[in-house]
Amino acid sequence: MCSKRLPNCLIKKSFRAYNTRNADINPDDEAFDVGSDFRKKMKKVLGQRRRLAPVRMEISHSISEHFISYLCEHLTLTPAMIYTTSAPMTMGYVFSLADKLTDTKRKALTYPVFKPQYPARIHKNESILRQVQKKDILLSYPFESMEPFLQMIKEASNDPTVISIKITIYRLARKTKLVEYLCNAAENGKDVTVLIELRARFDEQNNIDWSERLEEAGCTIIYGFEDYKVHSKLCLITKKERGEIQYITQIGTGNYNEKTAEMYTDLSLLTANQEIGQDANIFFQNMGIGNLMGSYKNLLVAPVSLKTSVMRLIDEEIAKGNDGRIFLKLNSLTDIDIIEKLKEASCAGVQIQMMIRGICCLLPQVPGMTENIRVFNVVGRYLEHSRIYCFGSGKNEKMYISSADFMTRNTERRVEVAAPVYDPDIQAQIHNVMDAAKSDNVKARILCADGEYIKKPFTGTAVDSQQLLMQQAQQQATTPSELPQKEGFFARLRHRIFK
Repeated sequence: MCSKRLPNCLIKKSFRAYNTRNADINPDDEAFDVGSDFRKKMKKVLGQRRRLAPVRMEISHSISEHFISYLCEHLTLTPAMIYTTSAPMTMGYVFSLADKLTDTKRKALTYPVFKPQYPARIHKNESILRQVQKKDILLSYPFESMEPFLQMIKEASNDPTVISIKITIYRLARKTKLVEYLCNAAENGKDVTVLIELRARFDEQNNIDWSERLEEAGCTIIYGFEDYKVHSKLCLITKKERGEIQYITQIGTGNYNEKTAEMYTDLSLLTANQEIGQDANIFFQNMGIGNLMGSYKNLLVAPVSLKTSVMRLIDEEIAKGNDGRIFLKLNSLTDIDIIEKLKEASCAGVQIQMMIRGICCLLPQVPGMTENIRVFNVVGRYLEHSRIYCFGSGKNEKMYISSADFMTRNTERRVEVAAPVYDPDIQAQIHNVMDAAKSDNVKARILCADGEYIKKPFTGTAVDSQQLLMQQAQQQATTPSELPQKEGFFARLRHRIFK
């Protein structure tokens, strides 16, 4: 292409190009003084992202070999990294498309509006802290609202019996009530500790900005570890009543992000179980002194105990032979040690079901190796994001919710937390989520032994699991007496909705 200053120049070819660069920034690649501010370090590294090595160039039209050689020479590309595409190269405009549609087209092309429901089992006009102290509460996003958790933090920020709030943060929305409430707590004299991960990819600048705001309000900020990302979703509220310390703990499978809580399926457990609270307190003490090798009685914490505990739990099912049962809901499965252990379990006769949305490096139903393993996924309106581990069945079942997928990066190179679910009613609510997914024959796909996914065969009544959970949440909001804690609730409600 030629400049306007050269009117006699002939333009022979024009095209649009989009260069994709490696976004995996690593602050450890730069030399910094030992005492340097990690936040400043990250700001400098962020500025280098736009100059990182290119990994792909997309062009809108085919071009000559001579021009390809020119691009390769000047942009450090190879011909194999250049792709011709007719698809849009930047997709940011998609988010505003719905606003430009007519009502008729919007109705035809988009989902009906759904607002996450405020759980009927939680009384709006009563203290959330007091309600959790009486009974564990489970929030199931996006079918249920994140508001009760935010309300609990707001309440804690003003409660004179609350002495501290500690929380790990990986990703936050650009506009967030959570930071406002944490800042308010610090300004009210509470000891507020925020372990914020500045290396959350593409959210680095956002997290830097929030860390500065929290620090200004008087919060203690911890930036995690040099070689380990902190990916756990844990919040601990410490109260002192009548001279006694009491803990209220929140453990989640997803981020404290009010935006994604309306788009991702996640679970958030609020519990006053003091043993879990004591573990959470030890966890934050260890994070404060940089100790990754802490010991915990109830929580499974990576990189020290989560993987070994999962392997032990699988071994327990192997010992049961044909009576062994395992259910896993994950985003990805790539950890070779866990894969080998699952294969061993299958060969021992353990029945294994796995709902894996993304990468799965285990082929199921391979004779003599994984014939007792079934893998499926659900790709629907919402991103399936929650992690659930279940070992055994009936009264002997051991259930956990977690921030960790079974990927080596999660089990060995990140700080992750899995929490046991002890309350039978909470277990029943989680089983309701699992049963919905297992029954899905609209959005479900099954992974075959050859690595191909096929649509789940349609039998009986159509079940869209996410749609079902939306309808359940709406119905429970109007009929709070019937919750999924009761035996047979899922079957009765599914029949009523789809009859």
